[in-house]
Amino acid sequence: MRLLFIVLTISFLLLQYRLWVGPGSLAQVTALKQQIAGLVIKNTRDAERNSLMEAQIAELKRGLSGVEARARLDLGMIKQGETFYWFVAPNKERRE
Repeated sequence: MRLLFIVLTISFLLLQYRLWVGPGSLAQVTALKQQIAGLVIKNTRDAERNSLMEAQIAELKRGLSGVEARARLDLGMIKQGETFYWFVAPNKERRE
C-alpha cells in the first residue's frame, strides 16, 4: 500500500511538472496564443494593404486618368498650359 502511494505521488508530481514547466505547458500555450493573436493582426493589416494595392493596379490598368493622377501626386507633374502654385506654410521660428 505504501509503495502504491509513493508511485502515485511521483506520477502526480511528474504530471504537474509537465503541466507547469515542461513542453506543452500552460505558459507555453499562453505564449503561443499571444503570438497567434499578433500574427492574425499582422495578416489582417497585410490583407488590407494588398487589397488597396490591387485596387490601385486595377485603376492604373483601366485608363490614363489613374496614371495622370499618380504622376501629379507623386512626381509633381502638370499638364501643358497649366499654372503650378505652391503654397508654403509660414515658418513659426521666423515669427518669434
